[in-house]
Order: sequence, then structure tokens, then C-alpha cells
Amino acid sequence: MEYPKILVKLVQKRSAGMRLEGFVTGQGPIKPKLMLVGEAPGRNEVENFIPFSGAAGKELLSAMASIGLTRENTYITSAVRSRPFKEVHRINRRTNQEETVYPNRTPSKKEVLAHAPILDYELSIIDPPVIATLGNIGLQRLLGPDHQITELHGQLYQGPVQELNQEQNGYQFSHKEYLVYPLYHPAAIFYNRSLTESIAEDWKNLGLLLEEKR
Repeated sequence: MEYPKILVKLVQKRSAGMRLEGFVTGQGPIKPKLMLVGEAPGRNEVENFIPFSGAAGKELLSAMASIGLTRENTYITSAVRSRPFKEVHRINRRTNQEETVYPNRTPSKKEVLAHAPILDYELSIIDPPVIATLGNIGLQRLLGPDHQITELHGQLYQGPVQELNQEQNGYQFSHKEYLVYPLYHPAAIFYNRSLTESIAEDWKNLGLLLEEKR
């Protein structure tokens, strides 16, 4: 999606001084079958500008394919549109030399809030039939900080979602209602293989929900 220049400049101003790099736009059709909301781009994404193009992306595309979804019929975005990174000083095991690396990290609440105008804009343009959040960051961006993916995954929510307030320093709930379906982040399976069956079941039920919405 091509965002208005004034919107991009606003978000750049709001996120000035934060440890973020690059800018990756949301991608997909204006009238999708589903809108996916992840956390933030990673290193691969800020280099090739394709959302979910790393290892987690392979898991995501496989899950999407299982219910007939592709990049062509799904709009993919995230709560933060730039890569959050941290600075780590370490000894390289191969060379035994000191080095500084900048790995990905989870975006902070301030960074999510700084990028709130982008997601609000996407929701207004896309008007998705169903939104599936991927992990806690996307879930909490839309429904609030008390919501946890471990408790709510696979449970359909219908109601208002959080949007930037008029003062632009916090959130308010929208007048419009949405259908929000929380899913585990596709990377979760890398750290906890016991989630495999639960994740597959959630995606299966999402497929059934989308069939009902056709």
C-alpha cells in the first residue's frame, strides 16, 4: 500500500530517536479475504521490503496455504512498520574478536504508539472482513494491554478496536466494530513445538470462519 506522504512524515517524527530502521509498507489487495497484523519487520523485511519474508514468513505462508490464502488475497501488515533493533557487544566465537551486532527485538509500547497512525489508516482503507493478529503485539495494539495470546488464541472477538486518540498520545476505542481472531505468531513454533496442534487447529477454525464470511 502507498501511504500519504504526510502520514509517513508524521510517523517518522513520532518515532524520531527510537532504535528503529527501515520502513516496510503493508502489502496486499485493498479488498482482501483477511487482514493479518504482526509485530514489526525483521532484518530480511527491511532489506527486501516484503512482509514476513524470513523464517517466520515460511511458517506463515504454509499456514495460510492450508486454508486457501495467499499474498494475493491477504493484506499483511504489522503494528510497527520499521525494524526494532538492539545493540549487543559480544565475542565472536569463530574469530575470538569483539564485535557489535544489531539483532531484532520486540517493539516497545512507545514504538507501537508512534506507528499507530499507519495501522489506523490501513484499517480505514482496507475495512477488512476479518483481522487476524499474530502474537501479543498485534493483539494488544488492537484490544489493549491486558489481552494475552495464550488465553485468547482461536477465540473470535467482535467489537471496537483501539485507535489513536485525538491528542495523539494514547488510544481510544473505535466507533466501528471489527472481527478480530487472535493467532500465535508463526515464530512461536520455533520455541515451543508443543504448540503445533493448537496452532493448526486455530488456523483450521479461521478457515471455517472465512468460509462463512464469503
